[in-house]
Amino acid sequence: MNKLLLFLAGIISLSSCSKYLDKKPDNLLTEDQIWQTKANAEAYLYNIYSYVYTTDGGDYATMGAADETSVSIPTTAVRQMVSGNWNAASGYFYAWSNYYAGIRKSFVFEQNIDKVPTNQLSDDLKTQYKAENLFLRGYYYWQILRQYGPYVKLTGLISQDADFSQYSRAPFDTCVATITALMEQAAVNLPAVWESSSNNGRPTKGACLAIKAKVAQLAASPLWNGNPYFSNFKNTDGTALAPASYDENKWKIAATAAKAIIDGGNYKLFTNLDNGGASFDPYLSVRDLFLTNWNDEIIFANVGWSRWGYTKCVSPGPGGYNLYDVTQNLVDAFYMENGRSIDDPASNYKETGFAQTAGANSWGHRKNDWNMYANREPRFYANILYNGRPVIPAPTVDDKNYYSSDANINGEGRTEFYYNGKSGQKSAGSNNITGYLPLKRVSATDNIRNDVTSFHGPYILIRYAEILLDYAEALNEYDPGNGDIVTYLDMVRTRAGLPGIETVYPEAVGNKDLMRKYILKERAVELCFEADRYYTLVRRLMLGNAENQAIYSMDVNANDNGLGFSFTGFYTRKLFQQRYWDNKMYLFPINQGDIERDRALVQNPGW
Repeated sequence: MNKLLLFLAGIISLSSCSKYLDKKPDNLLTEDQIWQTKANAEAYLYNIYSYVYTTDGGDYATMGAADETSVSIPTTAVRQMVSGNWNAASGYFYAWSNYYAGIRKSFVFEQNIDKVPTNQLSDDLKTQYKAENLFLRGYYYWQILRQYGPYVKLTGLISQDADFSQYSRAPFDTCVATITALMEQAAVNLPAVWESSSNNGRPTKGACLAIKAKVAQLAASPLWNGNPYFSNFKNTDGTALAPASYDENKWKIAATAAKAIIDGGNYKLFTNLDNGGASFDPYLSVRDLFLTNWNDEIIFANVGWSRWGYTKCVSPGPGGYNLYDVTQNLVDAFYMENGRSIDDPASNYKETGFAQTAGANSWGHRKNDWNMYANREPRFYANILYNGRPVIPAPTVDDKNYYSSDANINGEGRTEFYYNGKSGQKSAGSNNITGYLPLKRVSATDNIRNDVTSFHGPYILIRYAEILLDYAEALNEYDPGNGDIVTYLDMVRTRAGLPGIETVYPEAVGNKDLMRKYILKERAVELCFEADRYYTLVRRLMLGNAENQAIYSMDVNANDNGLGFSFTGFYTRKLFQQRYWDNKMYLFPINQGDIERDRALVQNPGW
């Protein structure tokens, strides 16, 4: 699949191949000619794949819309969104028509693939490709459902002169059933695992089950499970588009769907032992999960994404852009090394002062790091670049010195996020706004100073740890005393080097509300920068909560006055953003042009 999607990106990208396939027959190939060779038929399928999330990490859900991150440029679309400066004509991150383009092509493929002669494409491959095509159609429907809500369910191609007034939105439960059916149908003819690594990135039975589980989770969550805000969300004929009442059984359906993936036995949590390590190391385990070409934790991923663009945006100046910035909100969410929250008096957390000794592990805090960053859990050090921590990626001493002010040059390249630091507000082109940057997906073998990103692993879209947390969350909602909650939550914590939840917070066991708090906290930490935080807060109706709209940072405008890293003024919490919220923002608006094109299409509530 690496070759498959690299070919897609370079030769039949969305910008080129879609035009190629949509040209009139006398320009290039006739419709019949497309379906006469294996190469052309596969090219068409790969073009349908091109609508799968291809990114440099800068979509709204991953960077900027949730409380874990912000984007440093105020004029970017996501900064406008969180300020309330958008409407149905803004077109921010508008994917409705894009996904429907992919869905339309899936019907074209379905109607024509059998025309390919068997001496060009075997019946077995046709069956496989049909299954992949069904998965992609269901996947795109899922993407629409979680961003926009109920979609227009199509059963085939729509002619240019069709009466669009008949294409209204399907009720939410119908949408869920449609995606579920597509995934079940696709799974029949997809393997549990691909034997060849060249197929990495193609869906498997597990990927089908994962989308089925994610859709069930969305259906069970408060956004769509009896949400009174949607009580008047109806089609023009009066058909209700949202379930009117809460149904606890939907959590059971979600738990069962997630457990089916666990019971399949095809996935496991990655550790450094899978990467040649001699002994278990929690830091390397959580870091290198994203720095391997493929591993058994990955359920679905895109191998054709812009790792250079992402690395450039999350790296400090002067080599990087400082564009995607981590908030103090997320920094505070990480546990201490003893597995306790920083607001727990037993955690040994210290807010001020400099650490007098270094951490016990080479990847931990250093002597004279600010105490706020001392003795934190391994995921903190794997995922967060903070003031004073050596720059990644900068492989040589010379590269490291490039990131240091003259007074600080010592071969370590410690990040300077304070005002007049090398990566601070005063530095041209830097403009870090929170005092932190992400480290997830950043390889130490890269050298962003020279724009080198040597590692080109996949962009993980769904992984096993997420499914374990999905299962624990769903189970807790209808059977809080079930022992599986602790078992599977602890699997994620153990891989991260933390003690079990029952050891640290035994009072949470069997307590639905308290356990939910820790499960959601675990999601925030384990799945940071993976879009999960945004969609969790949305489906849980929590994104609008006051604590998730007040965004905090360090005092990046503080000048060190020549004191360098002994300067303490930087380490002052500041309210960086008080974001705007309106409940209509739980769904994106449909573009007014699409509303006018399809007169049966009703707008989302509030827009």
